[in-house]
Amino acid sequence: MMTDFPHLPAADGRELALFDLDHTLLAGDSDFEWAQFLIGRGVLDSDLHSRMNHEFYRQYVDGTLDIYEFLEFQLAPLMRHPREQLDAWHAEFMQTRILPIIGEKARALVRRHLERGDLCAIVTATNSFVTGPIARELGIPHLIATIPAQDDGQFIGRPRGRPSFREGKVIRVEDWLEALGLWRGSFRRSWFYSDSHNDLPLLNWVTSPVAVDPDARLSEAATAAGWPILSLRG
Repeated sequence: MMTDFPHLPAADGRELALFDLDHTLLAGDSDFEWAQFLIGRGVLDSDLHSRMNHEFYRQYVDGTLDIYEFLEFQLAPLMRHPREQLDAWHAEFMQTRILPIIGEKARALVRRHLERGDLCAIVTATNSFVTGPIARELGIPHLIATIPAQDDGQFIGRPRGRPSFREGKVIRVEDWLEALGLWRGSFRRSWFYSDSHNDLPLLNWVTSPVAVDPDARLSEAATAAGWPILSLRG
């Protein structure tokens, strides 16, 4: 059953709030939109990248995505252009592609957790070059994302470390908390908001999982487990 925002009482101890980004806080997919933006700018070959973009997204939805194959393809454009040009394109991308798909309900949910003093982070498979400015726009101070490797500011077309995907999200969150001198038991309550069945490992890791406009497989799992189902659309 779709519900309004989950009840957030005044925190009587530190809580952890984790947010998936694509199709959760965003009414769309930032990785997909970035590729489509570059296609629209004539930076990428329209036929090849549009076809592959849709194919990788289909695999993601189906749960069959090979994250390393995807990243090899998706990070390649970053290494072909100087960082200054990429940053300029990203500023335009934010205005034309991202701001229109950040809804007020998503902003309000984030504000609720921030105002309560919860430790907040976006946890996304999308790379940090694409998602860093989005996290800053939302006011979320921490970002756990797939990291595109670089050499003196120039991207080199491959990820650094473990991608933040499926079970990798749990590992990356635990590593991040350890770096802060914390662990899962440091929090009275932990939240994770996501739309995707690919995020079931992290949803099962927190104490308070919330399905947000979920895909069919997550909706089924959430209903069976009695998790709240939230819509941030409209």
